[in-house]
Amino acid sequence: MNLTVRAIGPEEHLAFLRRQRSASFLQTPAWGRVKSEWRHESLGWYDGPGGTELVGAGLVLYRRLPRLKRYLAYLPEGPVIDWSTDRLGAWLAPLATYLKEQGAFGIRMGPPVVTRRWSAAQVKEGLADPQAHVDRLAQRRAAALAANRASRRPQRRRW
Repeated sequence: MNLTVRAIGPEEHLAFLRRQRSASFLQTPAWGRVKSEWRHESLGWYDGPGGTELVGAGLVLYRRLPRLKRYLAYLPEGPVIDWSTDRLGAWLAPLATYLKEQGAFGIRMGPPVVTRRWSAAQVKEGLADPQAHVDRLAQRRAAALAANRASRRPQRRRW
């Protein structure tokens, strides 16, 4: 894998996002237009012979520091790349190089975080008896609230 990063047009960026299973609206070119106090740019990761296959995309927002010609580069809830790979360095190194060339002194990203995964059996169980799932969630919530209340009780000091 020999990835390169370069600027892409908003149409190409949107076309890539539409082909993905999931992508945040904060990674669309339209979000860059909403953030009028930030300069924005769509970037693409290219692989393949001659770097012709678009395999990742990201919206970068640049915020200029007062009195300096340097920028904070921010990729809200992104970029849209293969976060499951063991070789994230191969994805992030060309991004860092490109952003440094653009005058960025720092990069802030919001990669997607998977909080829960369900097996097919768990999904089937939940669909078959939705009330049982709601009851289990209610029990967990009640236990968490009780634990939270217990931790807030003032403790008596023994001198």
